[in-house]
Amino acid sequence: MALTRREFNTLLGGAAASAALSPFGSALAADSSELTSLSLTSVAAAIRAGKATATQAVQACLSRIDIYDPKLDAFITVMKDKALAQAAALDAEQKAGKFRGPLHGVPIAIKDNIDTAGTLTTGGSALFEDRVPGVDAPVVASLMAAGAIVIGKTNLQEFAMGGGETSYYGPARNPWNLAHNTGGSSSGSGAALAAFLSYGALGTDTGGSVRMPASYCGIVGLKPTYGLVPIRGILPLVLSLDHCGPMARTVADCALMLNSMAGYDKFDITSAEHAREDYVAALSQPVSGFRIGLPPSYFDGLEPDVAKAVDEAVAVLNKLTKGSKEANLPSITSRPSLGALGEYMAYHEQYVKSSAAKYMLPERRRLEAALAAPPKAADYVRAKWDLELLRRTIDDSFNGFDLVVCPTQRIVAPKLDDLITRAYSTTPSNPLVTSNCSPFNIFGLPSISLPCGFSKSGLPIGLMISGPKFSEGKVLALAQAYEQATQWHLRKPALSPKMVVPAVVKGA
Repeated sequence: MALTRREFNTLLGGAAASAALSPFGSALAADSSELTSLSLTSVAAAIRAGKATATQAVQACLSRIDIYDPKLDAFITVMKDKALAQAAALDAEQKAGKFRGPLHGVPIAIKDNIDTAGTLTTGGSALFEDRVPGVDAPVVASLMAAGAIVIGKTNLQEFAMGGGETSYYGPARNPWNLAHNTGGSSSGSGAALAAFLSYGALGTDTGGSVRMPASYCGIVGLKPTYGLVPIRGILPLVLSLDHCGPMARTVADCALMLNSMAGYDKFDITSAEHAREDYVAALSQPVSGFRIGLPPSYFDGLEPDVAKAVDEAVAVLNKLTKGSKEANLPSITSRPSLGALGEYMAYHEQYVKSSAAKYMLPERRRLEAALAAPPKAADYVRAKWDLELLRRTIDDSFNGFDLVVCPTQRIVAPKLDDLITRAYSTTPSNPLVTSNCSPFNIFGLPSISLPCGFSKSGLPIGLMISGPKFSEGKVLALAQAYEQATQWHLRKPALSPKMVVPAVVKGA
């Protein structure tokens, strides 16, 4: 039986009922906490060594989901029965001497805009509240072929159209402070990982939707090179900018997931042919010869806590590498619109015309405006030409440096109330530039966010490392070198079964 998040909360009736109804009992609490605290790489090794079973790993995650998901709204659908059945099958295979692959028995979560066969895939929208795909998205099939177990579908901004504050299922909460945003649109994936509800997760990234939650939730998120990971079977936002990437608690975990996710799909028009690489092996390459570029404009307008944390992170990186220098990347501010609304409408036009009332108000306003004044075809084609030329030449910018480093977000996670109020305002002001993520979607370059500090209020701060096309190995290697030289990734949010969930302002 798969339960939607609304059904799940109704059944549990809060944290007290959750503890009483848990099928695993309180005796497992200490063991499950210890097991879920392991990284994805560590739990995979423990299962392979016979020190834990797939069933124990799934039960441990489900136990924490029972307690904490009613407070975090990280999941839309919890796939309890399917996950336990798959775990039992994998445990039986292991006893028979068979291993599916490097992720054998590891529970992961899938963002709910990525198709899963026989399980709801809603896009966080009432429009698709009954949508059940018949087949898995190729990226899900690849992870399951490697032995991963899908434990549930995570919450997101409706159709991935924003920062995580509007979802038909309610906004996901940041485990570091429940009144704050998790980042979007992969909001539930970020919350689930920070709260130790799963070992890894899939997110999608059109303008930062993997890296923003990674920054705000204190985890690791990788946006690969455009086309490296197939996106067929994922609800599109802007196909020219859409990416799918791994999210986890360590850099090595993301590398292990990427090994099973990358690959060419001839039926995916965005897919790129690229020789298979071993990203886990790439982690061991020396970084002492790397040269770092610091793009000045990406350091403008930083909150003081962010500026301090990133300055300290750059100082660490300077000791690990050949050092850093100022670097320039192409400006995108003077380029014409990339036709994002046109690509929104290529998918949503039929639904806006027939079922506009089923969209959340902020998304409905945006789509109805695009329907009323669609981009001119010629403008869209010129924008596409411009995008293609930029992507063909972007690697030329890496002249005198190997990778670029900058803050992921210029601010720490804002309050949900502020974001919801803004989203539903009839006269929204122009937003400040708070994210450094979207240029790398336009460039199509690999880009990772990982923790580099915390604000005085205890909210995580993210560092972003990016490189030329298909330089995931170098990006991951430098990220891991920094991770191992610091301890930010070891911090955990102070969650409690008794913590009070603050109310948030209601949308119009």
